[in-house]
Amino acid sequence: MTDKHYYDTLTKLQEMGVMHDYFVGWAGGYLENPDREEQRITPAYSAGYEDGKNRHTGQASKFCE
Repeated sequence: MTDKHYYDTLTKLQEMGVMHDYFVGWAGGYLENPDREEQRITPAYSAGYEDGKNRHTGQASKFCE
């Protein structure tokens, strides 16, 4: 995947109106950042992190505000 894919996907997620935690989780997973501390992990963050690691947005629609 390219940087263009990363930025295009973030733009798509913003336009969809996904929850902040999903957005941050997706970016962190995509960039392979360490996971958040356990007490700060939410379902939206976990879904975003998983999707980002897998380079897709399969669960994004579940976390639109």
